[in-house]
Amino acid sequence: MTLLLSRVDDRLIHGQVVIGWGGPLRIDLVVLADDQVAAHGWEQEIYRMALPAGMTAEFATTEGAVNRLEEWCGGSARVILLTGDIATMAALARARPDLITKINLGGIHHGPGRTERLRYVYLNPEELEQLQALATGGAGISAQDLPGSRPVPLEELSP
Repeated sequence: MTLLLSRVDDRLIHGQVVIGWGGPLRIDLVVLADDQVAAHGWEQEIYRMALPAGMTAEFATTEGAVNRLEEWCGGSARVILLTGDIATMAALARARPDLITKINLGGIHHGPGRTERLRYVYLNPEELEQLQALATGGAGISAQDLPGSRPVPLEELSP
């Protein structure tokens, strides 16, 4: 399997993803599953500018990503799957639990109804329920901003 990281990060493609994770994991491809970004070529170009030489990006809707997950996982590229929200990652993981077995919470920032769980992870009750349901279904879920940081298991994020 070449899907090396499935990450939720509301900043999408940025330095921490491409340098912090992409470098140590030797990533070739960042797959961004986001319905809005998939519909706007100009936004995709902005995100492509954040990529270092040798790293490419593909953009897909949630449905498109479900349809291509097996292709990305079975190919030769070393892949990060990235979503900007928990709902999108949950939809992908529910559709393909055989391919998305671990989920990294990397940057989910303050928003309405969200409570701080870590300095870089804020969750509302609905998001926490979605994550707990995925964990009950067998997905390993942890928060970790960078590869050298300690992974914080979902259980430690719950109230």
